[in-house]
Amino acid sequence: MKQLWCALSLAAGSLFFASNASADVPSGALLQQMNTASQSLNYELAFISINKQGVESLRYRHSRLNNKPLAQLLQLDGPRREVVQRGSEISYFEPGLEPFTLTGDYIVDSLPSIVYADFKKLSPYYDFISVGKTRIADRMCEVIRVVARDGMRYGYIVWMDSDTKLPMRVDLLDRDGETLEQFRVINVAVDEGIGVSMDALTKASLPPLLSVPESDKVSFRWAPGWVPQGFREVASSRRPLAAVGMPVESRLYSDGLFSFSVNVNRASAGSRGEQLLRTGRRTVRTEVRNNAEITVVGELPPQTAKRVVDSIKFRSAQ
Repeated sequence: MKQLWCALSLAAGSLFFASNASADVPSGALLQQMNTASQSLNYELAFISINKQGVESLRYRHSRLNNKPLAQLLQLDGPRREVVQRGSEISYFEPGLEPFTLTGDYIVDSLPSIVYADFKKLSPYYDFISVGKTRIADRMCEVIRVVARDGMRYGYIVWMDSDTKLPMRVDLLDRDGETLEQFRVINVAVDEGIGVSMDALTKASLPPLLSVPESDKVSFRWAPGWVPQGFREVASSRRPLAAVGMPVESRLYSDGLFSFSVNVNRASAGSRGEQLLRTGRRTVRTEVRNNAEITVVGELPPQTAKRVVDSIKFRSAQ
């Protein structure tokens, strides 16, 4: 597995042909075309998803029906795992679990989130750099690097089909340029007939919509004094957490590409000073201070997560 991972990582820096991006279209505009193509075309992708935990083979099909998305994600190996999207409802079928449905704009378990990003909004915080062209799955692709200007978050390399503008390969890179995750298409088909082949999904009986209980709306006595530029608070909550036996206050932040949460609860007797866990793109950083346990969880490099934790400020109770 290690040899396979090294070989795939080395491939990221090779096989590029020196050429300009399509005509003189800015790289950010090309990436926005990828967003549009991924949500408007009828297509099927067979791809592999690679991370530190292993390799998965999957198939993703997408079409538009009555101007609404119809999509299916299917795991091709092992137990059958399937996700189906009809309009804004996304249904999950997992072995050993009761099927359920959530609302959403797209299947988050499929194409990398960068495919659906709004690159105009990201442009103040990221540079989009054309690297050249190369072939993926026997299709010529534009190669574009997405680099954070502040150096405080991860980056991407995107291989985009020159003709269809669909993503053919996406590598998530850490701050040192190491590949953390890879999405790689093995075969692609773009055809109006794909919508016809998915017709059975329009008649399938899907599980009921799962209701998510509303969280308490409270004001917190704490807030981060620093987050990377472009990150904004998009949600906050206070919920009882059975695992710790006390309420946990959370703030969720996103820059439109990556997200993380800051969670604060009263420290228990067994709480340890500082802890760090990193699994692929996800970092968990915990620190105990002022009789509070502060935990940052999300898509941040460990150094950035530590800076967020260190910046947490508490105000006195009124």
